[in-house]
Amino acid sequence: MSFDQYHEPPDELPQQTRTFARMIMSLIEEAEAIGWYEQRMAVEKDREAVAIMHNAQHEEMKHFGMDLEFLLRRKPKWRETLQGILFKQGNIVEHGDEAEEASEKDSGGSSGGKQQKRR
Repeated sequence: MSFDQYHEPPDELPQQTRTFARMIMSLIEEAEAIGWYEQRMAVEKDREAVAIMHNAQHEEMKHFGMDLEFLLRRKPKWRETLQGILFKQGNIVEHGDEAEEASEKDSGGSSGGKQQKRR
């Protein structure tokens, strides 16, 4: 496995940042596994095999949730923004725009510290 999650020299990064990068990679890997299981279940004909895959996919979802919670505990602004989007009825895009606007307003219009939004 490559360690290309770093965009800066790893030896120059503080431990907290390296841990953060590992958790981001874990989140990505869990999301990929969830998607792979979804594809496998879509084409599998054997019901017992599908049941096993469904169980495994659910386990990956749990890991995804734990990774996300770990990150949100370290990034309160992320939590604040996601609380404006997740588990709400209605238009997802509108909720996202409103949550982003509220978060930017709370932080004085910046992205909150050293991390700037890249495009």
